Amino acid sequence: MANTLSPMPAHAHSEQAPNYTFALTSLTTLFFMWGFITCLNDILIPHLKGVFDLSYSQAMLVQFCFFGAYFLVSVPSGYLIKRVGYQKGIVLGLVIAAIGCALFYPAAAVFSYPVFLFALFVLASGVTLLQVSANPYVSNLGPAKTASARLNLTQAFNSLGTTVAPFFGALLILDQASQALSSAQSADVVKLPYLLLASALLVLAAIFAWLKLPDLQQQTDPDPVSVTDSTVWQHRHLVLGVGAIFLYVGAEVAIGSFLVSFLSLETIASLSEHQAAQYIAYYWGGAMVGRFIGAGLLHKIDAGKMLAFNAIMAVALLVVTLLASGALAMWAILLVGLCNSIMFPTIFSLAINQLKHHTSQGSGLLCLAIVGGAIVPLLQGVLADQFGVQLSFALPVICYLYIAYYGVFGSRVVSKV
Repeated sequence: MANTLSPMPAHAHSEQAPNYTFALTSLTTLFFMWGFITCLNDILIPHLKGVFDLSYSQAMLVQFCFFGAYFLVSVPSGYLIKRVGYQKGIVLGLVIAAIGCALFYPAAAVFSYPVFLFALFVLASGVTLLQVSANPYVSNLGPAKTASARLNLTQAFNSLGTTVAPFFGALLILDQASQALSSAQSADVVKLPYLLLASALLVLAAIFAWLKLPDLQQQTDPDPVSVTDSTVWQHRHLVLGVGAIFLYVGAEVAIGSFLVSFLSLETIASLSEHQAAQYIAYYWGGAMVGRFIGAGLLHKIDAGKMLAFNAIMAVALLVVTLLASGALAMWAILLVGLCNSIMFPTIFSLAINQLKHHTSQGSGLLCLAIVGGAIVPLLQGVLADQFGVQLSFALPVICYLYIAYYGVFGSRVVSKV
């Protein structure tokens, strides 16, 4: 990846460098929060499916609206960050996300699935602004050659959020919903947890408005995050990386979205929704453990080869999931989380490698590609309605096969004349 901080005057480097550790430490709280919020969707899907009596494809509109926001809001977010800077972008993102959480209260009060979907879209718009601000900011907080390791480290805290969230959701949403006497009462159980989240996000916004973070705005790409510059499409490894991010996020989100339904099947584990929700922590916890390990290994192992190895292991585990039953199928699908661990930050850093003045456009395209989390789960929902939940996991297999190809071949930087 092009080091957009270099060359820098020696005195500038000496002033900024001591602050990088503090800045990275502060940013880990953001990665934790949006991981927590995103993973709660895996609890919301079976909950709202039951409350509103939805099909699988209708229930997957939760992810469609949430990740659809990435596609619609990423480019405007890039322009906004160009105008106000990374830090103010982070604060605004936290405030918007808090508003989205607060909207769950009226959604439950009026007992409307479309209002729930609107609340999710607003919440995701705030999270998108956070992502567009924080991912490139972390990449630029130090040497380019260790950007993958830095992103993996901060993403590990993102995974800590996704590991804790299922217990929070199972306790405050699914467990309470199981005791509700009516669908309206069941819908009401989301009020408290999302109001708590809104409060936490507003506290974080106040903290980040007060913090003194390194101002990298003047040292990064002067152009806003944009897809209008046609020359950015000349970078083959970026274009293929956009496809890899699309399919990776799609596969990861689709698997998480179907875990409760899959583990509830009589042929798999026959768990109640409350019990199954707690097992989601193993899926996301595997990603957390793998990211801490990956942050160290990526200093020594080629990022592309490590990406391909993880993708092939994910394919093998999914084949077991498709063909087996009982505990074997259950643990096979949960272990895919460990394989997912290093994928997003590694694809991201490989795709923006050596983009130089196109780095922010590349980052914008990659954030747009997170819309895979909207499309792939919806497609898997259609497959689940037609062929059953277990067979629908054939779709993520195709996604991981492409990621393996990207790791070995697609991520190579091809010199242009």
